Amino acid sequence: MTSLPDAFRSAARGAGATADDADLDAAASYLVGRWTEPQRHYHDVTHLAAVLEVVDRFAHLAPNPDRVRLAAWLHDAVYDPRALGDANERDSAEFAEGLLTSLGAPPEVAAEVARLVGLTAGHATGEDDPDGELLCDADLAILAADTDRYARYTSAIRREYAHVPDDAFRAGRSQVLTELLRPPSVFRHAEIRAEWEDRAQANLKAELEELS
Repeated sequence: MTSLPDAFRSAARGAGATADDADLDAAASYLVGRWTEPQRHYHDVTHLAAVLEVVDRFAHLAPNPDRVRLAAWLHDAVYDPRALGDANERDSAEFAEGLLTSLGAPPEVAAEVARLVGLTAGHATGEDDPDGELLCDADLAILAADTDRYARYTSAIRREYAHVPDDAFRAGRSQVLTELLRPPSVFRHAEIRAEWEDRAQANLKAELEELS
């Protein structure tokens, strides 16, 4: 099994980064440190590994899978449950562009990875954006988990928002779930949708009913 630092180095090289291995490994270690911050209960290194696993499995759906892998690494690089709106995603996108530029990635690659990271704020993609669709589908893959794993996911989310009173959390979480159910489907890529859509729909509707 490929280690996380090896996976980061491979993706960075594949996307055109010119930094030496020591600098790439240092960046990977720094990012893993961010993903293991104490405020993270769901958005942690386990989530990172799970998103990367989905991207690897469905890499054939994306024209630029290494850019998607880097976006997976960086999409929650900044994560503060108390942040408002899409501040975490905007800050993560800005951080991504700066980090990749410092590692010698071509400017257009750094900018594109930052764009991909920004998509995870609302998981809304354009009509012709297979890279963005794969990242969003991978980020939302947990929604198609089995019952026990989905329960662990929702429990971890609640712990991240322990500072929010129950009534406010139920209202906010219900709004998130309603928005996820609003599009014709949760998942964008047909291959992923065929495998996971029904389960995701069932999980979201069951949670929404429980919250109400």
